Formats: sequence, C-alpha cells, structure tokens
Amino acid sequence: MNGFTLRRLGPLMEPEPVNPQEVEGVLNPAAARGPDDNLYLFPRLVARGNYSRIGIARVLFNQAGDPSGVERLGIALEPEADYERRPDGGGCEDPRITFVEPLQRYVMTYAALSPVGPRIALAVSEDLFHWTRLGLATFAAYRGIDFVHVDNKDASLFPVAIPNHAGKLQMASSTGRYSRHTP
Repeated sequence: MNGFTLRRLGPLMEPEPVNPQEVEGVLNPAAARGPDDNLYLFPRLVARGNYSRIGIARVLFNQAGDPSGVERLGIALEPEADYERRPDGGGCEDPRITFVEPLQRYVMTYAALSPVGPRIALAVSEDLFHWTRLGLATFAAYRGIDFVHVDNKDASLFPVAIPNHAGKLQMASSTGRYSRHTP
C-alpha cells in the first residue's frame, strides 16, 4: 500500500444563484499554487447561453488543513480575442495551468470557443492574476492529420524543457510542441 487515504470532503465551489456569470455552472477548474504559496482554482464559469469565462478563486482551509471553501477573486480570462468569440457567444474554458521553470512563468492552456469550433489557446502570467494572451496553439500535421482544423479542448504543458529527437531542449505539450531553445 501507499499510505494515502482518500476522503471526500464535498464540493469546494458551487454556482452562486444570484451571479449571472455562474447561472449555468461552475466546473472543470485548473489548480495552481501561487507565488504567495496559496492554492488557487481557475474554474470555468458558465453564464446563460453557454458563455464561459475563467474565474479565479483562492482555496480556504480549515484548522485541520482541509479545504473548506473558496474566496472568489474575479475573472482571469473573458472572451475578448476574435478566436474566443462567435456570433452566438463564445468562451474561454477548461483551463490547465503549469508553472514552466525555463520561462519562470505560469502558462495556461485553455479551450477558446472560436467561430470554427473549440481550439487550444495559450496565456502567460507571472503572478496568476494578470494574464497575457499568446494566441492559438499551432500544430504541425502528424501522420496526415491537419490538427489546425480539428476541434480540440485538451492540452497541458510539461513544467520543464525536455530533449527532442535531436537532443535540443523544447517545451512539450500533451497535444503538441511549443519549440523554445533553452540554454
């Protein structure tokens, strides 16, 4: 055995009935430990019409050290870029956040609800509170599949550079590669 015990504590965050940004749900959060050592959640907040934003909430802990709730802190990303908006709405959803050591930045991959369907987008932050969009991830064709035209909502980054087939260090993703030479 591994010595760990799983104990269900219940939901940490549920939709606030009076909050129009959450009227259709709060789900699929990313979690990241901030530079202040607090634990943060980045949930998908779903408004009427399936219009999604990515929120920020600090996890609160009880005296026993168990998570007991959250403090809502606002919005990390709201659909603003063309690739996050559609005539009928749009969305930023399903974030994954990794502190990438070679960049000394947090990198968020998220699903952008674009006019052509869901696509992987990227944003970076030094502090988890201020995010800069990098745009849509691009992928080279692989075994005849053109990933630019494939609906995709799943991506995450490895936290360190890893050697590619030629031994060059690169940042790697679970769905593609973002090349960046590191010394």
